[in-house]
Amino acid sequence: MKGDDVTRPENLKRKGVRVIRKDIAVYAFFLLLSFVFWYLNSLGKEMEAGIKYHVKFTNLPRERAINKEQPSELNLFLKGPGYSILKLKISGNKAPLIIDISKVNYRRSPDDKSLDYYIITSGLSKSLNIQMRSGCEITSIKPDTLFFTLVKATKTSFVSECKHESVKSN
Repeated sequence: MKGDDVTRPENLKRKGVRVIRKDIAVYAFFLLLSFVFWYLNSLGKEMEAGIKYHVKFTNLPRERAINKEQPSELNLFLKGPGYSILKLKISGNKAPLIIDISKVNYRRSPDDKSLDYYIITSGLSKSLNIQMRSGCEITSIKPDTLFFTLVKATKTSFVSECKHESVKSN
């Protein structure tokens, strides 16, 4: 009697569906496994990627502050081992890159009587590479020119800035 149950068309259909589902599951598992090995292999090679970093200005001239409306991000295009780039992209709490105004060659905007200045970002590559400590090399920085305005710092704005910075650091 058992032989008759196996040869019935309904039972063969059910068994065939089970075999096909198992085959699909095994195929999907090995496809995923091959993708993981391919990805790990590609991370060992040299790659290029872009990452956004926040910027913080330090050592401003006496009684001056940066206008709050200035862009505070740089897009860094990096070249290096895939593992290093992946590590940089995954790290969620990226410390801002620090631009020391006293060590940077900044210039006053031409034909402007206000306190508008600019920095050509290609000159920052070396110091930003040192700050990142990633094993990657910066190939380019966007925007190529960083504009900022120095405004007179009042005591209240300075105190609120200090409180804002201490809250960020905690």
